[in-house]
Amino acid sequence: MNAFHWPRISSVAISLVLVVFLSSCGDPSTDRFQGYVEGEFVYVASPLGGQLDTLSVQRGQQVTSGQPLFSLDETAEKAARDMAQAALVLSEAEFKRQEQLLRRGPASAQDYDRARSTRDQDQQRLTQAQWNFDQKKQSAPQSGLVYDTLFREGEWVAAGKPVVVLLPPPNIKVRAFVPETRVGSIHYGDPVQVTVDGVEKPFLGKVSYISTRAEYTPPVIYSRESREKLVFMIESVFDPQVSANLHPGQPVDVEFKSK
Repeated sequence: MNAFHWPRISSVAISLVLVVFLSSCGDPSTDRFQGYVEGEFVYVASPLGGQLDTLSVQRGQQVTSGQPLFSLDETAEKAARDMAQAALVLSEAEFKRQEQLLRRGPASAQDYDRARSTRDQDQQRLTQAQWNFDQKKQSAPQSGLVYDTLFREGEWVAAGKPVVVLLPPPNIKVRAFVPETRVGSIHYGDPVQVTVDGVEKPFLGKVSYISTRAEYTPPVIYSRESREKLVFMIESVFDPQVSANLHPGQPVDVEFKSK
């Protein structure tokens, strides 16, 4: 199982930032800084546990919203649903019988109310049983990249444990750390130009978040000059067609443009 891929990716991304700070926070004469690509993953899980029967996707595959991802063994849930359905058939018939008797006079109102209550409870049980049955199959909540799969077919999956990790293009962003002396010139919504090694054309986006809290450069940097600088994290987002070409952990050059 690959349940710990994400922490490794985070470490790689942070390491890249640290290397950047060893050289400089950026060119003091421009709004150009070095940063990295960050991804906010969607972890798809079933609220119920069970053996993984079918894994319909694989790492690196692109999926669309609603596309099946995986299914767990549903034997117990199917049996519970069928039993609830059978109970409802009986209670519905008894309710109709009591209803007819009440109209004719020989049945008591108490028997009628009891039959109606039983019918209503069986309907609720069937609704719950159907929901449980449906939860054993999970589909993609969004279109995106299958970043990872965490279980193999035949393995037991605990309730709520993610099976598939998705990375939708809108969840890909670029982070850069800007010195306190420069952050004042950058504003929410400002255009951003991101350059990636080996890609001729820059990626165009916009500033989506500017941290309101200053932080010190990471403590593993031993340069006294770097430690004394305060920086602010700035995030930028892109159109899905653009961000689909960016990869978490990837180092980039970020240039902020004024409107």
